[in-house]
Amino acid sequence: MNFTNSLLKHIDKLVGTLRSEEQLQEILKRKFTKKEYKVFVAFEEGKTIEEIKTIVKDDEEKINEHYKVAKKKLNQEKIKKELVSYE
Repeated sequence: MNFTNSLLKHIDKLVGTLRSEEQLQEILKRKFTKKEYKVFVAFEEGKTIEEIKTIVKDDEEKINEHYKVAKKKLNQEKIKKELVSYE
């Protein structure tokens, strides 16, 4: 999965350039809950709701909620600052 493209798609106002793929992955693992991370990655990899249900063992409503919260977190200023490299 390409974290850079996924994040650029969901972050509204980004100042600067994103960090490396490995760093982005570590930051997201730290900032998201385990289920938010799994759901976000699964959606971005193009998995269906049925596939995601088996991964996280939740219903569709809860899965959509996890995805929504993850996208909302990406637009919080403190998280955006961590994702950006100022070099």
